[in-house]
Order: sequence, then C-alpha cells, then structure tokens
Amino acid sequence: MQRHAAVAGQFYPGTREQLRSALAGLIPAVSKKRRVLGIVAPHAGYIYSGAIAGKVYGQIAIPPTVLIIGPNHHGAGAAAALYPEGEWLTPLGRIAINPRLNTLLQHYIPFVELDSSAHRFEHSLEVQVPFIQHLRSDATMAALCLGHGDFAAVQEIGFGVAAAIRGYGEDVLIVASSDMTHYESADSARRKDELALARVLAFDPEGLVQICRNEHITMCGVIPTAVMLVASRELGAAQAELTAYGTSGDVTGDNRQVVGYAAVSVW
Repeated sequence: MQRHAAVAGQFYPGTREQLRSALAGLIPAVSKKRRVLGIVAPHAGYIYSGAIAGKVYGQIAIPPTVLIIGPNHHGAGAAAALYPEGEWLTPLGRIAINPRLNTLLQHYIPFVELDSSAHRFEHSLEVQVPFIQHLRSDATMAALCLGHGDFAAVQEIGFGVAAAIRGYGEDVLIVASSDMTHYESADSARRKDELALARVLAFDPEGLVQICRNEHITMCGVIPTAVMLVASRELGAAQAELTAYGTSGDVTGDNRQVVGYAAVSVW
C-alpha cells in the first residue's frame, strides 16, 4: 500500500529540489549529535514551525527506525490507527513502513488497528517525514495516529510502545507530533504553553493531560506527547530539554492570534 503525500506544496515545498533546499536552511549543522529516545516536534507549515522542528532534528542522531505518533485532526478512521505495511511517498522519495515494528505494536497494544483511512489526509505525521528522509535516507518507520483519550488509554498505549521497542531490540526514535496553544494572543499562548511544557520536562504525562484539560490548553498533540513520555520513561529516559519555542507571530508579526510551537528532546 502506498500513501501519497497529502500536503506537499501546501505545508512544505512540493518538489524535490525546493524541499531539499528548504530543509537545508531549516536544519542547523551540528557536529555532535545526541542519541535520544523521543522528541516533540511541531507540524505546522514549514514557514511557521519548520525552523523549530529543524533545531531538534538537527541536534539528534536519527536511528534506522522511527515511530511517528500524531493526533487525528479529521476524526477519520480508528481511534488508534496504525498505518499498514507499505510505503509513504514525499517529494524526497519513498520511506518504507517497518513490518516487524508494526507487528510488535499490534501485539503489545491490544486496541490498535491497522487503518489507512485515519492517515489519508492527516498532516501531523506527514510533515515529520521529510526531516527524517533528509537526515537518514535509509530510515524505515511506523506511523500511529491517535484520537482523544483518557490517561488510562495513554498509559496503556505508552506501555505497549515501550514493550514493542524492547521486543524490536534496536534503537527506535519516537517522534510525538504536536503544536501548542492555538489562536490566542502571543502572551496568553506563551503562558499556557509554559504550563504544559513544564509537565513535559518533568516527565509527568498524566499532569500534562490534566493541565491541558484544566487550563484549556489547545495542544493538539497532547495525547501523542503523553504516550511518548510514558514509553520513553519505561525505556529509561530521565532527562528532557526544551530545544526551541516560538509562535506564528514571530513569523507574521501579528501577535493577536497565534499558534505556539515547541521542540523537546528526551533521553
């Protein structure tokens, strides 16, 4: 099964040459790469959030296998939708779905479903793929699209992801795809995002889910991020770092209604 790019030419450049050039400008050259278990990276159009995503991707060593976990913006398909075997296409070429990791994820997460419909138009996972391809052309991936859920479900998925990666027996980078506060003033967005990011940096996935609900923080990838934190903690992660933060207002100059973006690495 092939998944064709849904947002090439919209969220990021639609030709190979333009995309390569854009990524080269967004990803800083870093000589010493850090080995990490997971990251949070934003998924807006590259003009808005690409530099923030590029900073975290540029600092890490990407292993041969990547698990991307993103939110379901459209509500289509299964609540926990794992893309079936096949490959995804972007202007940079093909990236294969890793069948062995897929099988392990199905085994250890009881309610995950093989489902391509949730992924068909979903941008949150797709915009991560060119960064991975640009830095690791031989990478394979698994793609998990998640709807809303309570912390019990988050924990079960996170434990399942950790068990699958342990069973895989090789390094797997977990990418949690998320933007932060949506369509509030820059000051309000920053205040709310600081609350959410404090929970991320404290390895407190349950606190992250709770504070986003209690403070009405519209972090669209709160569930993927909480799952990444649970799984990374189970796999031994104990440190987290905020690599970059900004808002769309930094690009547009309009701070009245912005979207916040953050990049975090955990190891």
